Amino acid sequence: MTFATIFALFGAMVVLALVPGPAVVAVTSRAMSSGFSHGASTTIGIVLGDYVFVLLSISGLAFIAETMGNLFVAIKYLGAAYLVWLGIGLLRSRGTVENPGDAGKSSHFANLLLGLATTLGNPKAILFYLSFFPAFLNMQQISAVDLFCVLLVVTIAVGSVNLGYAYLAARTGGLIKIPPGPPRST
Repeated sequence: MTFATIFALFGAMVVLALVPGPAVVAVTSRAMSSGFSHGASTTIGIVLGDYVFVLLSISGLAFIAETMGNLFVAIKYLGAAYLVWLGIGLLRSRGTVENPGDAGKSSHFANLLLGLATTLGNPKAILFYLSFFPAFLNMQQISAVDLFCVLLVVTIAVGSVNLGYAYLAARTGGLIKIPPGPPRST
C-alpha cells in the first residue's frame, strides 16, 4: 500500500463512519446515559467487530460470513426478543421516573459486547468491506504490512469518529437532567 492509498482509504472510512447507523446509535445512547467511558467501551467493541469483518473480507473467506448467516439471523431475533421484553416491561411499569444516575451501573465489558454485537449483527458491514477493499487494495498481493495498515486505518477512522460521537453524547447527557419531583405514590 502506498501512502496515497492509505490516506484515501482513511478519508473514505472517516466519511462512512460519520454516517449515522446502528453503531452511532449504540455509542451515543451508552455515552449519553452512562458517560463517555461507557461510550468508549462500546466503541472498542465496534472496532473489534470491524476487525472480524476486515479479516474475513481481506482473507477471502467470505464463505464464512455466509456460513455465519444463521448466526446473524439468531442475533437479530435475540435482539428483537429483548426489545419486545423491554417494551412489555415498560407497558407494565407504573410510569415512575428512575434516577438517571442508575443508568451508569452497566459494566464496561457489557458495553464492549454491545458494540461487538452491533457490528457483527449488521451483515451489511461485511458486504461493504467485500465491495470496498478491492478499490484500494490488490487483493492478490496483500501483505502482512498491508493488513496491519488497514487495521490501523479502521482503528483510527472508525474509533475516532465514534469516540467523537461518544464525547458529544456524554456532554449532552450531562446537560439533560430530570428535575427531582415529589415521590409518586403507588
